[in-house]
Amino acid sequence: MKIIITLLFAFSLAFTYDATIEVIKKVESLPSIAVEESSTSYNDTFKLRFFKSLIADLNVVSIFNVDRHYRTIDYDASDVVVENIDMKYVLRYSIFEDDNGYFNTKMKLLKDSVEVMNKNYKIKKKDFYMFISHAMAYDINEFMGEPSVAWMKRKVIFSRIVAPMKSELVISDYTLTYQHVVVNGGFNVFPKWANKAQTKFYYTSLDGAKPVLKKVDIKTAKTEDILKSDGMMICSDVSNDSKKLLLTMAPNGQSDIYLYDVETKKYSRVTKYSGIDVSGQFTDNENIVFISNRLGYPNIFTTKIGSGDVEQVIYYGKSNAACSAHNEYVVYKARESSNAFSRNTFNLHLISTKTDFIRRLTATGVNEFPRFSRDGDAILFIKNYKAQSSIGIIRLNHNKNYLFPLKYGKVQAMDW
Repeated sequence: MKIIITLLFAFSLAFTYDATIEVIKKVESLPSIAVEESSTSYNDTFKLRFFKSLIADLNVVSIFNVDRHYRTIDYDASDVVVENIDMKYVLRYSIFEDDNGYFNTKMKLLKDSVEVMNKNYKIKKKDFYMFISHAMAYDINEFMGEPSVAWMKRKVIFSRIVAPMKSELVISDYTLTYQHVVVNGGFNVFPKWANKAQTKFYYTSLDGAKPVLKKVDIKTAKTEDILKSDGMMICSDVSNDSKKLLLTMAPNGQSDIYLYDVETKKYSRVTKYSGIDVSGQFTDNENIVFISNRLGYPNIFTTKIGSGDVEQVIYYGKSNAACSAHNEYVVYKARESSNAFSRNTFNLHLISTKTDFIRRLTATGVNEFPRFSRDGDAILFIKNYKAQSSIGIIRLNHNKNYLFPLKYGKVQAMDW
């Protein structure tokens, strides 16, 4: 009996850390949480806007069964709202403007009607309210002892096509609620954060005779040209220390992956193939994955930088592209249909380089340009479905997807 129990325990551990195995948390097993609003400033429209943002964040955190009803109460009330008596948790908050015009939020978390956590927040402008909402959800998740959702507080940068050969580069929060255009005029695509602090970014300008890789310092508003190349010039990934870039260039007519040293400003060719090699992604300091048509169709391969050896990664599907890597895991886009008379379906799949398991992450529409969060907990992606462009979040360990639609334009590429 002891041997059987030991084997079962070992078996369960083996799958606990494999993200390709679906993890399903039933709604009934999650603790319930309700939200009570106690604000003393701002109009009803803005109060409801903040409430909806907070509800959305609590849902994305994925550790509660969230009650969506909007209820108000005095912040210092000794009891919760009658309708919330049976709730395991109640989050009560108040937003208000101080004498300096700052946007303030105070909150407390009640468990079985007993206060177990409280915190205050302050920012200069109420226009950034969504970042307070994200911070509140993050702090509650931390208090609950759950794996970090630090990605909620990071900014997303994306290129938005607004007209033929016209685009905007936009910085937003992950829900697209906040949006700030940082580059407009011309055709600028493929933005990529240049550092962990998100104070600089790269992008490709297609306005001149040659594509140009540019770098922008957000704090100083300084823009510099990094590199030019005939045919193609895209920064597809940045190393963890921000010192190396993976570039897709085609100086000789066919695209290949190049490694660029930020400090020396020199580059070297990583792949050498007469066909198409694009979209290199670091898996660690020495290895990358990339897209190639070596089999006569797009598929994903891996190579060790400097070795020249190439190995196939994906053996499922006949049109696999747009990948992102985090440690041993690769998420990629695969065509699920081939219909000449209607739109095809492109879904995202997750694979581990250490196992044979493949997990499909989406079901409908055109799902593309996946990007892992820095901790690998979530995947950001673009979804185009029924003429609507959205940014989606996949919570891998919770088996849940969330969509945030773009109000206008079409997302071309993004990073976070």
